[in-house]
Amino acid sequence: MNLILLGLPGAGKGTQAQILAEQIGLIHISTGDMFRDAASAGTELGRRAQQYMNKGELVPDEVTIAMLLERIAQPDANPGIMLDGFPRTIQQAEELDHSLSERNSLIDAVLYIEVPEEQLMGRLTGRWTCPTCSAIYHEITNPPKITGQCDNEGAKLTQRADDQRETVKARLDTNRAWTERLAEYYEADAKLYPIDGTGDPEAITKRLMAAIETVPVQASGA
Repeated sequence: MNLILLGLPGAGKGTQAQILAEQIGLIHISTGDMFRDAASAGTELGRRAQQYMNKGELVPDEVTIAMLLERIAQPDANPGIMLDGFPRTIQQAEELDHSLSERNSLIDAVLYIEVPEEQLMGRLTGRWTCPTCSAIYHEITNPPKITGQCDNEGAKLTQRADDQRETVKARLDTNRAWTERLAEYYEADAKLYPIDGTGDPEAITKRLMAAIETVPVQASGA
């Protein structure tokens, strides 16, 4: 089974991908991790990707997909894959479908974790850090004993620029545009499975597993 996890930042894709991949026996593939692993291994594609990353540029689709196909050709990916963070555009989705079809494979389902924007804002803007010991807190999931103060050092907590509300809002708006387009693309192919992403992680995992159990597995196999 080949799956894609789709959702806005803060929806919990990375966490759920790791849990589901372990439970189902799939290989969890994050493009960011894939780039770093390939670069570290010194593969030709890894070196090409590293050249773009060193310049702060996006890795071209053809390199990303070639690396992905190289990764899923490895024996440990035979049971299937779970993609996290890819595709990000319709062009990438189309090229991925085409490349997989040439290997007599396909994407079986796209699990779209949906969370209301205010909850996403709360998750993404609640992180604070101690400038002295680097301890990380979260207003919702891991608050300090005294608001705004590190439990260890007593120092005043600070917030990174990319965790501030205005920055997070802009990030969500940008991601929403391409996420919704991808959702429409896969919905037209009857592969989209919307999932309620609210509540505790265990409840979300159960919803995802229940959806996966309904997926008609076709003649795929990475």
